[in-house]
Amino acid sequence: MPMKLLYLIHVLATVIWVGGMFFAYLCLRPVAAAQLEPPLRLRLWQGVFGRFFPWVWAALLSLILSGQLLTLQLGGMAAVPVHVHAMAGIGYLMAAIFFYLYFLPYGALRRAVAAEDWPAAGAVLNRIRILVGVNLGLGLLNIVQVFVLPML
Repeated sequence: MPMKLLYLIHVLATVIWVGGMFFAYLCLRPVAAAQLEPPLRLRLWQGVFGRFFPWVWAALLSLILSGQLLTLQLGGMAAVPVHVHAMAGIGYLMAAIFFYLYFLPYGALRRAVAAEDWPAAGAVLNRIRILVGVNLGLGLLNIVQVFVLPML
């Protein structure tokens, strides 16, 4: 696969994942918290995650595959600059956080919302908020360290 296409896939997947977290965390979350009562807010978040998480899965697969192929075309990990090593490490950490979030807190949120257990759902949503905040910070850090630091 041509390198330019692999770069495009990699960047688009990053934009989808990190941009989605940015919008959800800094735009949607404050408005939903200010304007919606817990049952509506928690149902909203379950619906938002239900639509966003398939895109995250697609972005993750695209990032891993395009990253591996790009690295191979550049001669392997021994041949790439240190910022590529850092990018991969941060990316895999972000993936691990997402896997945990998806399989544990998100599952608990779905169960609590289905049972209309609003205090439990709210507590789980707060854990998800923290994890998304961490991943958003890591994603922004990765963008800076890959695109800005090498130019300094």
